[in-house]
Amino acid sequence: MSLARTDSRARGRFALFAECLLTGVWIALAALPLVTYPAALAAGTRHLRRHLAHEPGGWREFTADFKAAVRGGWLVGLAGWAAVAVVWTDLRVVRAGLPGGPLVGAVGVLALVGAAAALLRAAALWRPGVSWRPLMARAGRHTVRDPAGSFLLVGGLAVTVCSAWFSTPLAVPVLGTVAAAAVAVEERHRHR
Repeated sequence: MSLARTDSRARGRFALFAECLLTGVWIALAALPLVTYPAALAAGTRHLRRHLAHEPGGWREFTADFKAAVRGGWLVGLAGWAAVAVVWTDLRVVRAGLPGGPLVGAVGVLALVGAAAALLRAAALWRPGVSWRPLMARAGRHTVRDPAGSFLLVGGLAVTVCSAWFSTPLAVPVLGTVAAAAVAVEERHRHR
């Protein structure tokens, strides 16, 4: 392999990494209203797909995708926060010493983690004009049928949480790498 070709590959990989970091910032900004995080992730994954396909795209296209995704995506975001509240309450009850509580708490946490993986998969599958309800159902099936891909997404989320714990500003650009992981996992699932 020639040195020029190796240099070109390295440049392309670094460009993708830089695009992921920028996309993470865009996702964080779009998710500030808290219930818009599914739409922000969907717009971010769509932006990264455009980048990988060498199609033109930037902030304007991201914003247009975000506006299209937020139409039904805010309900998914609201449902996600409701699920977090239920699991949080469940864990509080477990700590109070309810019989069988540890098992119920573990099931609740696992269900929440699975829902987060399904949400990332749904964001990667989203296209303008697609309704979120069938998208979430499809992503749920992918989550169950492709446990290795789901595990990769959960690992990406764990890295984001650890980044936020270590240095909160670091979690913002890392969101883009999680969006890229969702795109990669869905591509992998599509080619199986």
